[in-house]
Amino acid sequence: MPSTSSSSRSALSVGRSLVMALVAVVLLVGGGYASWGEAQHVLLAKGRQHGEFAVTACGDATCAGSFDPDGPAGPESDMTIKDSVAARKGERFPVVVKPGTREVVRSDTAGSLHAWVPMGGALLLAGLVIAGGMRLGRFGLIVSALGAAQLLATFLLL
Repeated sequence: MPSTSSSSRSALSVGRSLVMALVAVVLLVGGGYASWGEAQHVLLAKGRQHGEFAVTACGDATCAGSFDPDGPAGPESDMTIKDSVAARKGERFPVVVKPGTREVVRSDTAGSLHAWVPMGGALLLAGLVIAGGMRLGRFGLIVSALGAAQLLATFLLL
């Protein structure tokens, strides 16, 4: 018959693992939710207005420029993009217009990766929780490595 102390230690271990699994899931759901705001425009770009954005000026939070849509329509000025996507005056890159706004989102590889930066951070943190809190070292290392690779690729491409 097992002793009371070993069964309580076992229950404590299972409880700790369940709590850490919940923390990891919350981190991943939060990262996915934070990323989806921009990523949806890049991933679900069918039926949205595509074109090329030329940066003309940058402020504190956004850069302004002209948008040259694909097709016969002429260029539109007064479009904006978040300054955090490494846009510099004079640069041109492919974009998708956010429906109902005058804001564009980069649609190239760098823009796609940038949209998922919150998810990369969440993977990195969740990997630490999985490795340390759940004591699943290899799996935690793999999850963290995926997050770090995503963040590094974004940094290198932008």
